[in-house]
Amino acid sequence: MKERMAGFLLMCLVVPLAVVGYLLLVWVGLFGPTARGRAGVRALDHFVNATVFNGYAWESISSHAWRVREEHRWARVVIRLTDRLQPNHCQRANKREQPVVDLILKAKLHQQTVF
Repeated sequence: MKERMAGFLLMCLVVPLAVVGYLLLVWVGLFGPTARGRAGVRALDHFVNATVFNGYAWESISSHAWRVREEHRWARVVIRLTDRLQPNHCQRANKREQPVVDLILKAKLHQQTVF
């Protein structure tokens, strides 16, 4: 119960900031430094992966798609789409991110933190 309450309160603070962050990301993407825009898009990618695709918060949609490509149709669609833009994108993303996923799972950093 404590974890749900803490999560609810945190989301009440974070969601308005996320909306502001998205609007700022649009502005930075059009007129700002590329590195800042890239970092914002990466954070948004991880957020969408965790919420929409039920993936890990520290993994991109591309890496997640490659990891679960045999079990989920959506993953195969993502792989096909990204391959049109950049061949082997999802495979390379997974190769880069899988060691981080393995480390976090091995160290049990994904488990509940509020008791």
